[in-house]
Amino acid sequence: MPLISKTELNDKKDIFLNDIREGVLFIYPTDTIYGIGCDATNSASVNKVRKVKERFDMPFSIIAPSKEWIKKNCVVDDGVEEWLKKLPGPYTLILKLKNRNCVSKEVNLGLDTLGVRIPDHWFTKEVVDVVGKPIVTTSVNKHGQEYMTNINDLDSSIRPEYIFYEGVKKGKPSSIVDLTGKKPVVKR
Repeated sequence: MPLISKTELNDKKDIFLNDIREGVLFIYPTDTIYGIGCDATNSASVNKVRKVKERFDMPFSIIAPSKEWIKKNCVVDDGVEEWLKKLPGPYTLILKLKNRNCVSKEVNLGLDTLGVRIPDHWFTKEVVDVVGKPIVTTSVNKHGQEYMTNINDLDSSIRPEYIFYEGVKKGKPSSIVDLTGKKPVVKR
């Protein structure tokens, strides 16, 4: 599992983007910590992430390819619109879905809600936006263990196809804001 720098990504971008569209698992940097993900519309790949993380009964969030994608697939009222203005940024917004088919059911386990985020990071702009599909976003760790902030934290049993790596991350996981009720509820 090779470590891929931003320069190497740009040198072979077409290959990496095609592989992502084909469903490979990969680790990537965000504005907070490292995430592990795949094409969120690919059921088999999402199940691989579940197996790697040993996380079978909790929904995953996604990196949305754009705010337009969020508006097309999620319920966006005035309250949600205010939070959308904070994106890109270190927030995961839990929203009601209006299009249940926008991600595989393995992402949100058939719920009528979805956690969405748009990290303020070059990877979002240069990869997720270009791929044009939602990407599973979850911390790189076995469920209940510490998340990855550098390559030395990576559990040896987690074996993605690629690790897009940019050194030590000093962030913490994104804040989770549930916008499915009458008032926002900050869960983390």
